[in-house]
Amino acid sequence: MRVNWDYAPFQVLRDPARCVNCRLCEKECSNQVHRFDDKIKGMVADDTKCVNCHRCVAICPTRALKIALTDHTFRPNSNWTADSICEIYRQAESGGVLLSSMGAPTKLPVYWDKLLVNASQVTNPSIDPLREPMELRTFLGKRPSMIERDPDGEILDNRQPGLMVETPILFAAMSYGAISYNAHAALAKAAQRLGTFYNTGEGGLHEDFYVYGENTIVQVASGRFGVQPEYLNAGKAVEIKVGQGAKPGIGGHLPGSKIVADVAKTRMIPEGMDALSPAPHHDIYSIEDLRQLVDSIKEATQYRKPVIVKVAAVHNIAAIASGIARSGADIIAIDGYRGGTGAAPTRIRDNVGIPIELALAAVDQRLRDEKIRGEVSLIAGGSIRNSADVVKAVALGADAVYVGTAALIALGCHLCRACHSGKCNWGIATQRPELVARLDPEEGAERLYNLITAWNHEIKEMMGGMGINSIEALRGNRAMLRGVGLNQKELDILGIRHAGE
Repeated sequence: MRVNWDYAPFQVLRDPARCVNCRLCEKECSNQVHRFDDKIKGMVADDTKCVNCHRCVAICPTRALKIALTDHTFRPNSNWTADSICEIYRQAESGGVLLSSMGAPTKLPVYWDKLLVNASQVTNPSIDPLREPMELRTFLGKRPSMIERDPDGEILDNRQPGLMVETPILFAAMSYGAISYNAHAALAKAAQRLGTFYNTGEGGLHEDFYVYGENTIVQVASGRFGVQPEYLNAGKAVEIKVGQGAKPGIGGHLPGSKIVADVAKTRMIPEGMDALSPAPHHDIYSIEDLRQLVDSIKEATQYRKPVIVKVAAVHNIAAIASGIARSGADIIAIDGYRGGTGAAPTRIRDNVGIPIELALAAVDQRLRDEKIRGEVSLIAGGSIRNSADVVKAVALGADAVYVGTAALIALGCHLCRACHSGKCNWGIATQRPELVARLDPEEGAERLYNLITAWNHEIKEMMGGMGINSIEALRGNRAMLRGVGLNQKELDILGIRHAGE
């Protein structure tokens, strides 16, 4: 007799008085949770297969379904939690590494929630964004150290190649393969309409999306998937991915089941073959090596495109960023430990790296202390959840932010954390045609546009309340932040004062 060590974490609750046996739940569930039982002439569910994606709940026409946490329990133990015990059961049975998708759900502090935004009152009056101009446009890249003029006294444009964005919000790197064609299409369309950028991730750029090049950041990762001269010149900027917040120091893995024909062609690898990215770039072992790659990319793009270097937030991030700034990079992207991903080893995701709030503040201060802050722009990512997080990130020193998980949630993601299975019921993290078709790219782009537009309105309202009328005036303006529930060391790293001071 087989022993079931790992109890299903969710229960599918069906109201028999409401269920009309329409079998929509059976049709819509890619995990095969629901089926019609001829013996009882009704629907039944296999709880062990449920990932709590809510597709069946959302699609049920009579509201007969809901998903609940199981009330099955172990003896209470503050050290050995139910999750810890079940993870050991799974590994004892499989001998495999535990994989998880999306961001870390751990209970470590979320510093965004411990920061409050200051407001103006009398001596520095607030600004009404409905009646007065409010500027969210910003420039990403190297900033000129001085104004230069021609012999006639006219100001010369001595800016290096950079990115002009209409909002300080960009869509984070998510590769074609990890997410679907329709999801990429929605991101590209929304970025174009918003006057911002989306990032290809490490999966190359599908030929259909070259038309969005003016709003595209192309990525070069350790696997070099899809990288060739045409690709490097297709976007407006090139990003070198050294690390990401969900798995610092770890390479990438896209299962062969997701490498369908178009993905294989885009990545320039055989169809059905696992796509493995090594942990390090095998040509980068020092800042000098990084500089060589930066220079090579700039030469390959005729020095017309800024180069971004993306790194994970780790304990010595300030020193790392200082080196990157001196490597010739134009922009540094820092990804905090709560950053999302299609798949990461659970232990790495939950235990490696540091929060983006602390990393961002430390990097901004280090670059200012070394008087090289104007040499490079900073993009912060890793669980930017709302417009208040954006405002706080900019006040801590970011020029702009990357949003990834929030964008996917806008497309319908329910954070069921089963991206690596390729069975995404919302058509996002899948390559199965019948599932991909569930995400309408036009509707998705509209939802993304609405989300960022709403955030922009809220950012203007908060800036107006601070008496600030441009995002540039907010950048690094930590006097506009106060901390609550933080110790002195945390306040020192963040560079802010406690509320009430």
